[in-house]
Amino acid sequence: MTTHHDQDHVVVGAGVVGAATARALARGGARVLLVERGARGHDRGSSHGASRIVRRGYVADDWVALTGRALDDWRALEAETGRVLLDLTGAVDHGDPVVVDGIAAAFERAGVEHERLTPDEASARWPGLRFDTSVLFHAQAGRVRSADAIEAMLDSAVAAGAELRFETRVTSVEAAGDDVVLRLEDAGGASSSVVSASVVLAVGSWAHDLVGDLAAAAGTPLPPVRVTQEEPAHFATDLPDDAWPSFVHYPSDPALASRVSSVYGLLTPGEGVKVGTHGTGREVHPDARLEPSEEGRAVLREYVAEWVPGVDVDSLDPISCLYDTTPTEDPVLDRVGAVTVATGFSGHGFKFGPTLGALLAGVATGTPAPERFRLHGAGGGDVR
Repeated sequence: MTTHHDQDHVVVGAGVVGAATARALARGGARVLLVERGARGHDRGSSHGASRIVRRGYVADDWVALTGRALDDWRALEAETGRVLLDLTGAVDHGDPVVVDGIAAAFERAGVEHERLTPDEASARWPGLRFDTSVLFHAQAGRVRSADAIEAMLDSAVAAGAELRFETRVTSVEAAGDDVVLRLEDAGGASSSVVSASVVLAVGSWAHDLVGDLAAAAGTPLPPVRVTQEEPAHFATDLPDDAWPSFVHYPSDPALASRVSSVYGLLTPGEGVKVGTHGTGREVHPDARLEPSEEGRAVLREYVAEWVPGVDVDSLDPISCLYDTTPTEDPVLDRVGAVTVATGFSGHGFKFGPTLGALLAGVATGTPAPERFRLHGAGGGDVR
């Protein structure tokens, strides 16, 4: 059965970006249908798990500004839903002075309070970590309770009138005049279709499969999106929770730097300290995930043994998630006809969740995203 315009927008994907977009559109008064191929809270995409880093440590001024807006937006979601979502433990960036100095300079320009420490001073303050060369701390950082955050957004969207439909797969996206036809298949294999004047594809790693051909035919092709399976891990610690800031290490040692551009970590309360290398995973199709590799575990064990003395290196408990990475690590938030597409979050999108939802809702209703996020002349540069 085909439904004709029973909704103003169909949002596809109930990860952080899709949930935030459905919420923003519904709170703006639109009729919204949110369609998700997995069960509610599934672990096959990029958004699952209990914790994600929030931090302001970028070298580009527009990204630093966006982190400030995101903190305000997270606070607004907390106030609306009555849930604690942010744990601001602070964050430490350390290592390569070129990167750390660049972040400090961006903080100076933006008026973000920060503190410089020597490695010895930092180790005395946070004995669970060992520090490399140059250390920068800022307090407007920590972690977001990611699974709780998505639930808060979905509940907010429903409270504003959105309809949620889980375990419903989009099998094709077709232009039909000014409309878009979505072919759907439910968990039992039954097919249906939905017609809408606006479809938001917040599908991350699946974007090329669903809308790559349509975007190319419209003359606005998607950038290459490298889909990788990233394999961080939790490590047990006996240190108290407040001993752990979130941290990013930009190695100054050429041998380590040649293998990993950066390593990140944060506490997941009750699960341990999560440590991962940024963007080093194996390329996969998002529907064909791999078993965690022993090689990846060995890299983490070796790193943790040297740089994270406050955890038990033998307690490694692997995690798996997807990165959808563009060549510039800038995401795409843009419109192709009646289709709004979101992809390329490159492992650093979650912290911006409610802000990305507001931006995408704007794109879907006629307000373009910042130039950096558009398909024509997407921005560039180092976003760290």
